[in-house]
Amino acid sequence: MSPLMPTLFTRRKLITAYQNSPSISTSMTFTFVLLIFLTLPFLTLTATQASLCRTSCGNIPINYPFGIDDGCGSPYFKNLLVCSGLSKLELRTPSGRYPVKSISYSDPHILVTDPFMWNCQDGDDFRATRPFSLDTSTHLSLSSQNDYLFFNCSEQNVIIEPKPVFCERFPERCDSSCDSSSYLCRHLPECALALRTSSCCSYYPKATESLRLMLKYCASYTSVYWRNTGENQPDDQVPEYGIRVNFDIPVTTRCLQCQDTSKGGGMCGFDTSTQNFLCLCDRGNVTTYCKDHSISQHRRNSVIAGTVTGVSVVGAFGVGAGIWYLKKVKAKAPVTCGVQSNENRLF
Repeated sequence: MSPLMPTLFTRRKLITAYQNSPSISTSMTFTFVLLIFLTLPFLTLTATQASLCRTSCGNIPINYPFGIDDGCGSPYFKNLLVCSGLSKLELRTPSGRYPVKSISYSDPHILVTDPFMWNCQDGDDFRATRPFSLDTSTHLSLSSQNDYLFFNCSEQNVIIEPKPVFCERFPERCDSSCDSSSYLCRHLPECALALRTSSCCSYYPKATESLRLMLKYCASYTSVYWRNTGENQPDDQVPEYGIRVNFDIPVTTRCLQCQDTSKGGGMCGFDTSTQNFLCLCDRGNVTTYCKDHSISQHRRNSVIAGTVTGVSVVGAFGVGAGIWYLKKVKAKAPVTCGVQSNENRLF
């Protein structure tokens, strides 16, 4: 049963009981129903504020500094990850939204795929593509473990020439030409013979603008990252299609205290209106850590999601008005059998 079903079931029973009561007029019934719809959402939101932060999207764990719900994680990574209703995680960048393959927190990076990039199934048939870009103001950066392959580039506009072998280990000592003899062009991952009549060269763009210029004179491109096959052998790597995006993890004393299991084991978050740090606990939110008993308990229910604020204010008004209205009805109307039973009692 859905968590909302008890609330909806109770709401229906309340409405039915008061509609069938002979002592309450139609206008009074309408007013009471309105109060129910105002108060019950408030009570539900208050009880579930601490559980608004989802810890996964599909099979991908969502940990600090990321968050897919407003107010969760670090404000530096706000709105960068989106989890759709089908549990599909995507990374948002200025150039679009890209499916996330995995996230590593021990070696901080995100692996994404670009459906517009060339793949083995395309072969010599090149589709229209777009350059991948990142917002330089964020804590994300393109990994140097990415290699970019460009296909059918114009030799009149792009410098294409084979590079010496030592350039693969010391690229800073070589010029910025597109390497036509690169290892990846000669050994395309997963499909070595996919290209029959098209040319290939490898080039690492140092800026988004240079990537745009390359695509202006090349038919298509793709990104290949080098995946470590074992922690004990960091040099043992295999190429795979995709884009590796590195990220920084902001480490603060308050966040470490909040996550400390001996201090309550909370989750690091922030206030959506002020961007200030909040420790998200089971019983509410605090500015220090969950087991800090020196803080007044009535300040714990700080807002996580901005949408909760407006509903809470309306709900608080509805609770007060509901109590006043019930007292007034109770004083004027006689108590009949079934009206004040435990099944339809609001308070």
